[in-house]
Amino acid sequence: MSMEKKLSIKDLDLKGKKVLIRVDFNVPMEEDKITDDTRMRAALPTIRYALDQGAAVILMSHLGRPEGTPDPRYSLAPCGQRLSELLSKPILMARDCMGPEVQKMASQLKAGEVLLLENLRFHKGEEKPREEPGFASALAQLGNVYVDDAFGCAHRSHASITTIAQFFPGKAAAGFLLEKEIEFLGRTLTNPQRPFIAILGGAKVSTKFKIIEALMRKADVLLIGGAMANTFFKAEGYEIGDSLYEKDFIPVAKDILDVGNQSRCRIVLPVDVSAAKKVDSNSEKKVFSISQGVPGGFQALDIGPETVLKYAKELEKAATVFWNGPLGVFEHPPFDKGTKDIALILAQLPCKTIVGGGDSVAAIEEAGVADRMTHLSTGGGAALEFLEMGTLPGIEALSNAQNSKLNVNK
Repeated sequence: MSMEKKLSIKDLDLKGKKVLIRVDFNVPMEEDKITDDTRMRAALPTIRYALDQGAAVILMSHLGRPEGTPDPRYSLAPCGQRLSELLSKPILMARDCMGPEVQKMASQLKAGEVLLLENLRFHKGEEKPREEPGFASALAQLGNVYVDDAFGCAHRSHASITTIAQFFPGKAAAGFLLEKEIEFLGRTLTNPQRPFIAILGGAKVSTKFKIIEALMRKADVLLIGGAMANTFFKAEGYEIGDSLYEKDFIPVAKDILDVGNQSRCRIVLPVDVSAAKKVDSNSEKKVFSISQGVPGGFQALDIGPETVLKYAKELEKAATVFWNGPLGVFEHPPFDKGTKDIALILAQLPCKTIVGGGDSVAAIEEAGVADRMTHLSTGGGAALEFLEMGTLPGIEALSNAQNSKLNVNK
């Protein structure tokens, strides 16, 4: 892979240093309660390593979309509480992420202590660095070295991810989680063991057509599911009843299928669907074959049993599988069946399996087979963009690895 090897947290001398770590604590919440702390637990190895090396740790993250103004609904305080439980130690919580009070807390922070800054997106400079040019430098002043461990945000050119790295020449490093993602996605997907099969689900062709094009250049077979398949059915002239589809993207779907016919990558569409009159667990479920079409009043909500068998036959031949996006309306059983069936099939195969994206990862976890996948990527959008571009802005911003144990007196 052409990408320069990036500096690792292991290359830095952290003893007595203040380490500024960008983590991804953008966790799902309901009424101030964290419903899933997977992303927080994923950052623990990096945080613990820095503490073990004798560093003071300053953590920064965003949560939700507060649109550049403070909003108590998006406070990271519950994350501070949860982190304290996970690390079994008190966590200092700042009321902001910059300003005199935060600077004072950071300067007084001792080795072995952890300070969590308040939500970065309470300032518009995080998402729009040009509009608040002093924001990244204010963050940078808090630490001696910078570590990025937020792969889920690595495709965004935000202040805490790309701009900040410029203030740490030769000492902006990748944390363990980011390194693992670069390793798996870079090594496994840039030059995959073949046959390489990609499974792509989700609702819209519009948000995925660039990645479909990228996968058609890389994969041997592309299996399509989710509501996105409906736009392809429409492009092929099949009746889809009241199913969700994107009218404006029918020409794009036609082009993709035309190119697919001439490329090395075979595109495989579902042969049947599970449909109902409305998205409701109590609604009567019927299976229709695509060649006969879906009648009016019904909408396709999941891949059907014949499709599961067909996809299983394809997957049995795979050496590498990449999966992004659910294959049905996963959050409303029984329309999670197709997605779960494929998860269970993948769990039994000897191939390398990489799953990217929140919904697909949730499906794998609900099916109870997370430990049988080679790698669960913490970022869906980031994983897709990495596949498409071969790198990401947040990775490019880090220092290249040259000498280990760099001198980082700032």
